[in-house]
Amino acid sequence: MNLIAELEKLVSDLSGDLSKVASLVMLDDLQTVYLGRKGKLAGLMGRLPEVASAERPAFGKAANAAKEQMGGMFEERRKSYQAAAADRDLARFDPSLPGRMPGRGALHPITLVMEEICHILNNLGFETISGPEVETDFNNFQALNFPLDHPARDMQDTLFINEGIVMRTHTSPMQVRAMLEKKKPPLAVIAPGKVYRRDSDLTHSPMFHQIEGLLVDEKVSLAHLRGTLTFFLRELFGPEVKVRFRPSFFPFTEPSLEVDMSCILCRGTGAREVGRGRKEPCRVCKSSGWLEILGSGMVHPAVFTAVGFSPECSGFAFGLGVERVAMLKYGIDDLRMFFENDLRFLKQFS
Repeated sequence: MNLIAELEKLVSDLSGDLSKVASLVMLDDLQTVYLGRKGKLAGLMGRLPEVASAERPAFGKAANAAKEQMGGMFEERRKSYQAAAADRDLARFDPSLPGRMPGRGALHPITLVMEEICHILNNLGFETISGPEVETDFNNFQALNFPLDHPARDMQDTLFINEGIVMRTHTSPMQVRAMLEKKKPPLAVIAPGKVYRRDSDLTHSPMFHQIEGLLVDEKVSLAHLRGTLTFFLRELFGPEVKVRFRPSFFPFTEPSLEVDMSCILCRGTGAREVGRGRKEPCRVCKSSGWLEILGSGMVHPAVFTAVGFSPECSGFAFGLGVERVAMLKYGIDDLRMFFENDLRFLKQFS
């Protein structure tokens, strides 16, 4: 039998084998047997040297025709299987059933709280600004009146990129940038953003969010600071919240104040009701009835001098951690839950 006759027999054999195929997997296996690199057609083509020189063009033409014909046979059978599968799927489809709603995303709880805080302060006239997360030592420490031996500069607190460049440890450098750009008062800005410190536990994270506020103008007093922050906290947590101010120390403010608010869980009583008239000590405020919420103070004259403002200027600054506010608003006791991306947790805020 010559090779051209064997090509014709190969096509005939394929037709018979295709009638026995019962699945797409079997079809793929059969295609490999006939048209694969080591298949039957390739075996016949490998015998080309046996063909006389004068007959080789005719054999090559016949081989190409056979390959095209067999490829068409496989494709036709594949389409019939795919059509049958589509018919089966359509038969299982019930158009009377209700559709499936696609999952909807939602803002992260940290974003929700940050937007709420910024909205309240924007309504008070503060402009939102932003800046780099990699800062110079001058903006992050020196211009804010941090002495060279201040503990905040230590390696266990600050993430250093190299000498003179750090990952910002607070959003206070935006105070410096805003005043350097503005050149002179009046100025009222808030700076939300990420900050970085070498810390990680239930209530601390190496990356977290802060919002810094700064107001500079003529004759700004502690009364303005007290009124602004009292209004802000009552807008954020409710009109029944009580606010108190305690003396503290920050290098960039003088005088400096810690701001506390009455515990929103025990309502300032130090004890929570657990049912049937029983009460237990409030773990959130440690039975004190008060929660430390933010730091504040009057801008230190040294900061004004560092940025080229007159030391006679007056203003106040404040800063708060967004995660701490979110934990209080939503009753969350583990900071790490905000960053684990557990959908079961995040769906509660959608």
